[in-house]
Amino acid sequence: MFDLEYKGGNTVVFTTKKVSLTTDPKLSLVGLKDIKTKDEVELATESRFSVNNPEARIIIDSPGEYEVGDFTIHGVAATRHIDTPEQEKLSTVYRVECGDVKVAVLGNIDAKLDDDQLEAIGVVDILIIPVGGGGYTLDATSAAALTRSIEPKAVIPVHYADSALKYEVQQDELATFVSELGAPVETMAKYKLKSSASLPAVLTVIELTRS
Repeated sequence: MFDLEYKGGNTVVFTTKKVSLTTDPKLSLVGLKDIKTKDEVELATESRFSVNNPEARIIIDSPGEYEVGDFTIHGVAATRHIDTPEQEKLSTVYRVECGDVKVAVLGNIDAKLDDDQLEAIGVVDILIIPVGGGGYTLDATSAAALTRSIEPKAVIPVHYADSALKYEVQQDELATFVSELGAPVETMAKYKLKSSASLPAVLTVIELTRS
C-alpha cells in the first residue's frame, strides 16, 4: 500500500506505486539537502517548511481537504509551540488516508489540541510526532501524553537529537520519549504497510533509522 521513510527533522516520505508525499521537505533548515519534490506531493506543517518546488505535483501547507494520487488529506489549523492561543494559528495538522490506513502528521505544535482538532484527526492508525523539545517542539512528556490521547496503533517519533543535523536548539534523545511512553520499540529502515491488518496489535514505537 505505502512505505514510510525518515529523512531527519520532521521529514517523512510516503511512497505508493502512484505517488510520493513528503512532509516538511525543507531539510536545509537543519543542515541537510532539501528533498527533491518534482512530481511529488509537498505536505508542510508550516509554510516555511515547504521547498515550494514549481514542479511539485501539489503543495499543501494550509488547512483544507485534498485528494491526490492514493491519498486523501484533511488539514486542520493548529497553534505552533512558540505561539500563544490568542495568536493566528500558523501550523497545520493533517490526517492522511491511504487505503484503509489513517495517519496523523503533527508538526511543531502546542502540547494541547482542542476537542475540535482531535475530532478532525479522528481515529488514526499511525501518528507521526516530533519529540525533541528544547522549547522548539513537543518534548518527550507532552509528546507521550498527546500520543496516549490520540491512541494510535503505531507512533513514529521525529525531530529528536541527531549529530548529523543542525537544529536551532538542542533536541532530546529519542530514548527519552521511548522511556516516557513506555511502549515496545521496533527499529527499521523502512516501514512497509500492506494493509491495516499489518499494524501492531498494541501501541508500538516505530523507530525509523534516517535514510
